[in-house]
Amino acid sequence: MAISSGEQTVLQIQKPSSHNQMSGRRIPHPPSTNFDGDFETPAAKRLKRHESTDSSLSRNASDEDDIRAVSPPRQRPREIPDSEEESDEDEEPSLLPTRKTELESALPPIKTDKEAIAEYEATRAAEEVTSTDLHGRLGQRKWVQGKSSIYVDAFNLALETVLEDEGHLFDEAETAVFEQWRKLSYEAQYLYVRLFLRKTAAWHRISRLGYYGDIADIPTAAADLFERHALPKSSAVIQVNPGELEPPADTMLANSFTFADDSTDHITTLEEASSLLKLDELKAIAKDAKVQGKNKKELLQAFRRTSQRQSGIGWGGLKRSETEESIKSDVTSIDQDEASESDVRPGGATNRDSHFVRKILADTGPCIRLSAATLKLFERVHLVFYRSTEWSEKSLTTIILARISRRIFPEYIVSRSTNIFESRSALLEFEASIRTQFRIDNILEMNGTVTREGLQKVKDIFEEVYPRWKVIVAEEQLKEDRVYETGEGAYLRRFSPAWVYTRIIHKGLYPLARFKEHKREHQLLTELLTQHLFHAARRGAWYQRKALLEEHYMWALEPSVGQSDEAQKKHWKRVALLTCEEGLQDKECHLIYHYDLQKRVVKLEKALKVPKRQQHDFGHVTLVKPFDRYVEGIRIERDRSLSRNRNRRASDAAPRRGGKTIWVDEREGGGECSVEAMCLSWYRDQGWKGYHSEGGIVRTLVSASISVSSADQDIVYLSYLTKQFGHLFSDILFTYLPNVFQTPYQTSPLDLHTDAFFPARHSLIAHRLAALANGDAPALLLASYNLHAENKTCIVGIDWAYTLEDLQEIVRCFRGEALSAVCMVMAQEYAQRGGGVPDLFLWREDEQGKGEVCFAEVKSENDRLSDTQRLWINVLMGAGVRVELCNAVAREVRRG
Repeated sequence: MAISSGEQTVLQIQKPSSHNQMSGRRIPHPPSTNFDGDFETPAAKRLKRHESTDSSLSRNASDEDDIRAVSPPRQRPREIPDSEEESDEDEEPSLLPTRKTELESALPPIKTDKEAIAEYEATRAAEEVTSTDLHGRLGQRKWVQGKSSIYVDAFNLALETVLEDEGHLFDEAETAVFEQWRKLSYEAQYLYVRLFLRKTAAWHRISRLGYYGDIADIPTAAADLFERHALPKSSAVIQVNPGELEPPADTMLANSFTFADDSTDHITTLEEASSLLKLDELKAIAKDAKVQGKNKKELLQAFRRTSQRQSGIGWGGLKRSETEESIKSDVTSIDQDEASESDVRPGGATNRDSHFVRKILADTGPCIRLSAATLKLFERVHLVFYRSTEWSEKSLTTIILARISRRIFPEYIVSRSTNIFESRSALLEFEASIRTQFRIDNILEMNGTVTREGLQKVKDIFEEVYPRWKVIVAEEQLKEDRVYETGEGAYLRRFSPAWVYTRIIHKGLYPLARFKEHKREHQLLTELLTQHLFHAARRGAWYQRKALLEEHYMWALEPSVGQSDEAQKKHWKRVALLTCEEGLQDKECHLIYHYDLQKRVVKLEKALKVPKRQQHDFGHVTLVKPFDRYVEGIRIERDRSLSRNRNRRASDAAPRRGGKTIWVDEREGGGECSVEAMCLSWYRDQGWKGYHSEGGIVRTLVSASISVSSADQDIVYLSYLTKQFGHLFSDILFTYLPNVFQTPYQTSPLDLHTDAFFPARHSLIAHRLAALANGDAPALLLASYNLHAENKTCIVGIDWAYTLEDLQEIVRCFRGEALSAVCMVMAQEYAQRGGGVPDLFLWREDEQGKGEVCFAEVKSENDRLSDTQRLWINVLMGAGVRVELCNAVAREVRRG
């Protein structure tokens, strides 16, 4: 991305790292790349996903998509209301958090809330802006309310960057839309961008849009967006993609377009009109229509059913002339008045819809909604800019706020690829694959129990995608062999349709298992394991499932060729044993799956009566249970009668399972504390030092090797391990790879939070892990600290609040092999492995300098281990790290 000279001036004042001197020049790709040429419904009982795989379905977590071969989790669907007024007091809030884009995750943690943006813009509002263009404002860091905005600038920055670097992805008609966008007034652009960042599929009442500080005349700005513009004929052909018969309706540009829809022309049905109403307004109309309901959803359903059922005889329609003032419509034709009058003549066959539509619009006034075709076009621009389909208002502003912040960043070479998508066709197929993937997710995860019909739909989609998947996988393998340098294509492949198709094939395993088509399932698992380009994080789960099918099912599905059933079973158990061995030897099979594969190997060797001298020896891992420790304390029980729900039963007074409990910290002044803090105080009395970690310490240590950044409430604790990770891998984090450093303001490479990070740097990481195992951690930590501490360089996972003395003491206490194993898990799946780390990280060192570390998972009477916690306990104990289950026992309960 080209950086203006104004920005360079600002950065030079801040004495940035020397890599920013290259920010004005694009780094070309190596010639070898040829780039310039070419909610959840709870289960009946908890599934033990990581203890065993002896079931008809695989039960292992995968990468960031959380896709499993098991019965998929039931998630609450992400509903987009029909209007901004859809959410009311009686509606349940959404439970789905917004995920960061990979670009946003790589930027430094900064304030991005409305107050921070408003405060920053306010400090510049009174200053004279000497340059009014986009790059001038960014360079001078100046905005004037009513004339410029960080939102509009961020939106236009994305658009200009994409058109400059990747304009070939858009046809003539789409380019004409962008030209018309540039001609819009600032106020019209501001209105569009703010609506773009809201519930974009919704109608919004113009009278309720609260942008008066930036828009002097909202009706005029809306009218600019309503204006229709002619488009040139596009030379692009409509392409058909697997799994999708045709693109979604209303998303294709025709011979003309508008930026927004006017309610006067588009709201014609009662269903659309009623969605504009707030709860109190809906109750008033429902009373008039004599319908009842407990909440807004029920009222809308009853209202629409009644309207569809009854005719309009005897209903006095409201003439357009009577609602003209409320609707403020310019359409006053006599024909419409006459049509309105004809609706209410005796014997008319019109139902009550027209009456209520006019009544509702009279109450709401003019409304605005972004046009679907242009909305999808700008969403495509943001997909290309952010390299992600997951972006939000925070994503839009974070990059600019990061650019104007006064921070020091690591030294690395910036290289924004201009060919993530080779052609417009590839981009459109990628978009279509995302939509197809969403259809499958919607069937399997968002609508309760999956029906047989739903499973058949998933199977049909998978069968349609399968041939195309095989073709693209073969093409990508050719690129890997002949075009890309080692590891270079790992991140690029995430934007290939084959990446999404592989996930769809993986999803297709579930209906095959349910339909007991195990032979076909086994064939697909073999093909998935044969390719090494897509979804490496799932390979462990695929090995486990394949071995399970071979152990239990394949003997009855393959011809026996004259063998008895017992001989056939024995043959397939040997095949299953070979599969487990292949999984353990596969460098792309993540360490978290080794424990279950090793257990299956031991089980199969016992069943096959393999001689002892020929059996595998897993003595290097400790497959034992953690030590149970009991810590007594005083628990405080709140009187729940003071809660808003006074009808709660007395039996509900006890803490709920999984709920937080409150304890007395007897050793630290007697104040109230969490159960983790109470247990930590007990351990400190026994001579341990420690933190309430939950993963932060892991990431800190690894960041020392790799560098990590934290966020939210547990970050201070979590960052200790992440900090070590950051310090121990910081040089590897910022090793040059094409495509992963696309701005000069990143705290990590873009692929760190993906499963492409590990394979792209496998050799470097393997050497570093060997060095850690050999005891080089203290030297690596000191070198990283000396290099970055003075400037407090922004590196992901590193929290400079931790002292060097504590970090050095920890790495001395950590056995080299154990620290290497922990860092390997973090490097393989950094984004997924921050959670589940035991609550307390403890260490102690004796007078002779001999130390030890211990992880303690704290459990009160209401808690039990989750799957991710079991996973980490297995990894830590397998590496020889001491792990304890600290059970908090209340010797006294006080009423609070």
